[in-house]
Amino acid sequence: MTMSARVSQSAFDGSRLRVILLLDLYEGAQEQFLDAYEYMRTKVASVPGHISDQLCQSIENPSQWLITSEWESALPFLAWVNSEEHIQIVRPMHSCVRDTRSMRYSVLRETRPERPLTPEAAQAGLQKAARVGVGITRHALTFTVKPGSESKVTEILANYEAPETRINGITRLHRTSLFMHGNRVVRAVEVEGDLLATLCHVASQPEVQAVEEAIDPHLEHDRDLSESDSARMFFTRAALPAMQHVVAGRPEPARLRRHMLYYPAVPGRGLELARFLARQDEAAADEPDGPVYASTVFQRDDIVVRLIDVTAELDLDPQAALGVRGAGKAAELERLLDRAAIGVEGSLDSERNLNRLLSHADMMPVTDRSSAVS
Repeated sequence: MTMSARVSQSAFDGSRLRVILLLDLYEGAQEQFLDAYEYMRTKVASVPGHISDQLCQSIENPSQWLITSEWESALPFLAWVNSEEHIQIVRPMHSCVRDTRSMRYSVLRETRPERPLTPEAAQAGLQKAARVGVGITRHALTFTVKPGSESKVTEILANYEAPETRINGITRLHRTSLFMHGNRVVRAVEVEGDLLATLCHVASQPEVQAVEEAIDPHLEHDRDLSESDSARMFFTRAALPAMQHVVAGRPEPARLRRHMLYYPAVPGRGLELARFLARQDEAAADEPDGPVYASTVFQRDDIVVRLIDVTAELDLDPQAALGVRGAGKAAELERLLDRAAIGVEGSLDSERNLNRLLSHADMMPVTDRSSAVS
């Protein structure tokens, strides 16, 4: 067993966010790009939570540009970047840009020599402490298939040849876990290095292309991954942001079981539900013998899913498995959860209904593949 320092990465910590977008433009696209940026800049200026942005050009390579923006916290940025309005606003930029890379950082420390601040004011909006991690991040995508095609899609997705997982010297795909709930598919990936480079590499592999082509006729919403704009729109709309990832600070068990739980939220309550589950998992990570060793909460709109690595069967401790351990927590989940959508309409104070919810929320595993350590 290896000892793990407690890991907690959260979009809910309230610290200011710095977003960095690196772009490489096509030759001759500069004026079109500047027009597109100016349009985007006027729109984003009125978005709640946006503080400022800058456009910079390389002094060494005129085709390389940098856009930085600052936000009050990660939450308004994630709401904006995953909105349909944002998708349409940035669309004119796509034909200008050869390559992009987006990076997001919370502000830990800063220097403001022009105006001395009190210690309290200096700490306002800053990340409270440096986070601990192993350089591997979790990401998720979700999409729906046509009702009635679920068994065929499951067969396709469960029987594909795994692609090469090492992309370059610093980027590697460590694990892919795929689940279904009804006609909804959720794919979670663990990546070391650059997510975009990983997605592009995986999408270019013949075995993956064959799988994607096979499921295309079964998708509820058409896409064309061979066309860059269509692929970009699909991945943008399918993204499920990781709102919190937490790992207990105790020896890693020799064997962990992976599950993904589906929590459809009451309309308009998705973020509140994700925050509730994040608080629960934060507290559970301090339990010396809790069954949940690691958890990641993903949320977009009213879709909330929770990827958990557990030490025992879920039904041995349904409260811990669902993230409702503690007085009044089941009732709080009941207030936020669209119980009709999940098929459990009775009170969650009932042990029977809590077990029913666990059974209904536990998504069907389709495939779970880890790369060999090298």
